[in-house]
Amino acid sequence: MSPSDQPTVAIVDAYSSANRLAPLLRERGYRTVHVQSTERIPAVSAPQFVPDDFAVNIVHRGDLAVTARVLADEHRPLAVLPGGEVGVELADALGETLGLRTNGTALSRDRRDKFRMIETVKAAGLRGAEQLVVTDEEQAVEWFDKMGGRIVVKPVRSSGSEGVRFCETAQEVRSAFRGVLGKDNALASRNEEVLLQEYLLGAEYYVNTVSLNGRHHVCDIWQTTHVSANGVLDLLDSAHLLSRRGRVQDALVAYTFAVLDALGVANGPAHTELKMTPDGPALIETGARLCGGGLPVLVRTALGEGQLEWTVDAYLAPDRFLARCGEDYRIERHVASVGLISPRSGTLVDYPRLAEVRALASFHQLKVGVAPGDPIHRTVDDFKIPLLVELAHEVEAVVHRDRGTIRQLDGEGFYTIA
Repeated sequence: MSPSDQPTVAIVDAYSSANRLAPLLRERGYRTVHVQSTERIPAVSAPQFVPDDFAVNIVHRGDLAVTARVLADEHRPLAVLPGGEVGVELADALGETLGLRTNGTALSRDRRDKFRMIETVKAAGLRGAEQLVVTDEEQAVEWFDKMGGRIVVKPVRSSGSEGVRFCETAQEVRSAFRGVLGKDNALASRNEEVLLQEYLLGAEYYVNTVSLNGRHHVCDIWQTTHVSANGVLDLLDSAHLLSRRGRVQDALVAYTFAVLDALGVANGPAHTELKMTPDGPALIETGARLCGGGLPVLVRTALGEGQLEWTVDAYLAPDRFLARCGEDYRIERHVASVGLISPRSGTLVDYPRLAEVRALASFHQLKVGVAPGDPIHRTVDDFKIPLLVELAHEVEAVVHRDRGTIRQLDGEGFYTIA
């Protein structure tokens, strides 16, 4: 079979964890083409893109009809898969235009705009944060005074914890507002509005799913941990995989499925972030794409497969997907991902205690974000993590012990910074 005769799949913005889709598709005998949704790849995503994985890179220049015509006439894809967050809306539109499996465009904006997302969920009768979108600083301060307590200030469209600030004073609200409005974000767009939200008390979780024609399958559930450090109240420091069943998990899954239905996520992957509040689950946000941070790869160590494999099945092997949909996953090895938190900025000279991390019983893999000789930044979000340590072990208690040990090692003595 010549390359042109191979069945073809298009991926829109194969960044973050989605850069693992093309190798998986190649293993299954598919040719892949890449659609770049922006004329320039966002700076935060550029290192994650692997152009050699694709037969061609098609740059979308704003004309949907032209991009769809190139795909249809020259490549005839069997599916258009969403990759990074920035490309989700284009993937919806291309799938709809080409008559392929898609979530469609009717609720595309609700799946990307964080304000509209929460309002849509609340309109469906689900718990959601009180919130307001503003463009005026004084209006932001007035709303903070009205709420009478801590609030969250964030961009309406962004990724991860970029631009997210927890504010307890009017001055903090002003500073956070100025840090968002009019600034370019990591997803190659400008923040024209600022989102203010009620601060939700409770533990934070991820529920990763894949859907097919409205049937949802739970691939993995994670609990995250946070610390107050470097002036950030809830700085993400780790995530660990939970078993599929449990009182908390069952409540999270029921709520997540209702969120997916409300937002029109009927096909493909979704990454849903929630808090378990005293009043039950409440949505932080849902992305109609794969979970980021490498967790879909790490989960393979625990389960043998994960959201990547289920996504490919949903689009290209629907009978296999439906035959297994709803089965509980079983953990063979417990896993966690732990981010290191730099206390200062400067030039990194060394990690003098790194050998102690490597010696941990559950040490699995190290991902280096900042190498000796590189600039290192005081960690205030999940975009500038110096090291990411992945843990895996057959005994869950060992993973939790080692996760705590890393947190104890981390700090001033863990870094030599010039």
